[in-house]
Amino acid sequence: MHIKPDQLCRQLQKNISPLYTLFGDEPLLMSEAADLIRSTARQQGYTEREIFTIDHRFNWLDLQHASNNRSLFGDRRIMDLRIPSGKPGREGSKAIEAYCHALSADTITLVTLPRIDKQSQSTKWFKTLESTGVTVPFYPMERARLPVWIEQRLAMQQQKADVETVQFLADRVEGHLLAAHQEIIKLALLYPIGLLSFNQVKDAVLEVARYDVFKLSEAMLAANTARYVHILEELRGEGTAPPLILATLAEQIRSLILIRQGLDAGKPMVQLMREARVWGPRQKLMEHAAKRIGLDSLIRALLHAAKIDKISKGVSKGDTWDELLQLGQYFIENKRY
Repeated sequence: MHIKPDQLCRQLQKNISPLYTLFGDEPLLMSEAADLIRSTARQQGYTEREIFTIDHRFNWLDLQHASNNRSLFGDRRIMDLRIPSGKPGREGSKAIEAYCHALSADTITLVTLPRIDKQSQSTKWFKTLESTGVTVPFYPMERARLPVWIEQRLAMQQQKADVETVQFLADRVEGHLLAAHQEIIKLALLYPIGLLSFNQVKDAVLEVARYDVFKLSEAMLAANTARYVHILEELRGEGTAPPLILATLAEQIRSLILIRQGLDAGKPMVQLMREARVWGPRQKLMEHAAKRIGLDSLIRALLHAAKIDKISKGVSKGDTWDELLQLGQYFIENKRY
């Protein structure tokens, strides 16, 4: 049975299923859904839990043995199957099919997968998961829906903000729910319940860390390699969410593309800065960078940012922090084209 994420809570209250499959590329929402399933199961007496993280070295017989073994005390349990690659292989496919056909009444199984393409969704093992349990897909949130999502999250911590303030926050996080979640939690820690002012939200968002992401983008724009590397390491050490860093750098690159295109078309710089919404001291940095870097290179930098976005969501392989370092180095080292 296929259901939408917002239908999961109602389904759990109505009749908990012995099998749930979560897949997609919104890690925050998937993590919250998994937590909800596990907490509901515990409330209904499923107190034991076994976790299986499946990779190319995984022995599928371990899953079969765990499935066949029953607790001596008759305790109910949760079987947590995590398949980060989304590809169980031939042996794993058969093992999943067999497992689904022998589901136990004293076990709730939770399967988590990354985004599954249409070809993989048509495989027998995935179809078996769909037909024997509840399947919940998590697709990227549309940009237009993000302000409403932010308002709902603020309401959960008894805070609210006007339309302009919510839109500002949505613009800063660029659709990255993990970054938005981090900022919303921070607002609960910094300010009391009630109405948040624009200045309160702006100050909280802009002061991300001692070395914040906007200083990182300034180092990138100024082609200051040493400062860029130093700030990026500080951000990593202080636990700043990579999606927020990427969103800020990508925003600067998009603004530079807009300005560069305008310069090539002969538009005045004052007009271009206004169109790109660049104000104050930042204008000089952006102007120098836009004049220094060619349009083709800026587009390649933006494509690199898109690659990092996929890595951060688990869709592609790679190290997000290494790629962020390469993005900065790529941008800085190519000073003239």
